[in-house]
Amino acid sequence: MGKISFLNPEFFWLFLLIPVAIAWLFWKRNHQSATLKISSLQGFQGHTTFWARVKPFLGVFRLLALSSLIVAMARPRTVDISNKTKTTKGIDIVMAVDVSGSMLAKDLKPNRMEALKRVASDFVEERPNDRIGLVVYASEAYTKTPVTSDKAVVLEAIKSIKYDNVLQDGTGIGMGLATAVNRLKDSKAKSKVIILLTDGVNNAGFIEPETAADIAKQYGIKVYTIGIGTNGMAEFPYAVAPNGQFLFQMMKVEIDERLMQSIAKKTEGKYFRATSNSKLAEIYGEINKLETTEIEELKFYDYDEKYRSFVWLAGFLLLVEIGLRNTVYRSFI
Repeated sequence: MGKISFLNPEFFWLFLLIPVAIAWLFWKRNHQSATLKISSLQGFQGHTTFWARVKPFLGVFRLLALSSLIVAMARPRTVDISNKTKTTKGIDIVMAVDVSGSMLAKDLKPNRMEALKRVASDFVEERPNDRIGLVVYASEAYTKTPVTSDKAVVLEAIKSIKYDNVLQDGTGIGMGLATAVNRLKDSKAKSKVIILLTDGVNNAGFIEPETAADIAKQYGIKVYTIGIGTNGMAEFPYAVAPNGQFLFQMMKVEIDERLMQSIAKKTEGKYFRATSNSKLAEIYGEINKLETTEIEELKFYDYDEKYRSFVWLAGFLLLVEIGLRNTVYRSFI
């Protein structure tokens, strides 16, 4: 019954009449048959027949019929709801991720890069109606995934992010931002957003970050900037051992927050600082709330009325009662 709803549940108040009907039948039970006065019943004592036992249940048939009619008037029905959603105004998002060697620092667990990959994957999965692309940068930058609605491709690209020798080490914030802008400049989306993440200071590349920010502003692209790294000291990789493993030492965390704040302000975005795994998750959650997509949802209701079976049941019970009263229990007196 969990899937059954009632169109007119107010008719259930009529069940309050059932106790009244029971009292009425109990009071009238001795007046429903003709009576005959005789001096003695001694000659009539004997075995009670089946039909004599059934007769008291005629009133039960009437009560059950009344109950079925009440349920029928309440209009029980099941409903099958199908949804169809239509994105009316979508958002194109490009995540520009710093993949320089410093992203292996262990102030976030297990390191900055792996922490980012987990949070970024969750962010992508929570944006089913938007197109997302991925740019990675160190001293140079390239598009790892163009803007696409295929989330499986984006998630696989995020999963494959790692520090390698494809890009020369360094932090070219301007290069990463400019490459991301290039992926969005021709977009027809209602909103164009770049999430720019870095853990250092701009020290590479031939495009100045402020210049890239000016271009983003010109194309109406909003840039959210994230500085990732704890305050103070952190374990940074500084060399590679003969066995290929990174060697770590404590070094001061340096992030050009003034530059990141300037880029965000110029493009009407916002700057965030992620000092821990939980803070990084909170930042992506806040960006997710700030950039909402307008969705038009259409619902189709298919109702299956169930009241007919209760009407048929009530009619059957009344016919049985009337039939028995006018045949088996009909009196000749």
